[in-house]
Amino acid sequence: MHLYPDEYYEFFIKFNEGDYYTCHDLLEEIWLTEKDNLFLKGLLQMTVAIYHYEYGNVKGARSMMRVGHTYIQKYRPKHWGLNLEIVNEFIEQSLIIIPNDIDRIPFEDVSTLPKLPQLILYLQED
Repeated sequence: MHLYPDEYYEFFIKFNEGDYYTCHDLLEEIWLTEKDNLFLKGLLQMTVAIYHYEYGNVKGARSMMRVGHTYIQKYRPKHWGLNLEIVNEFIEQSLIIIPNDIDRIPFEDVSTLPKLPQLILYLQED
């Protein structure tokens, strides 16, 4: 199996735990040394989008999700042991669910937003 940066492995754990803030930090640490890696940037943007959505920044979530979607396209169907078809489907479903007529809501009202689909990430051997 291919070896990836330790932060990448930790990203999977934190993502599946729902700790999107830490996911951002982990991916950013790798991306800062590989700024041409739009795969990492796409995952980073998707993760930031989920984080924004959970805190009521609907417009930011929508924007980041769209950018993340764009970045992962050239890496499909699989890259760095990740099935990007599943990620792509999650992003596309999320973009349908995220309201287009709301920019921001107070944190205490976040529970009124439609729920995003569940996404569990895991590595697959090449």
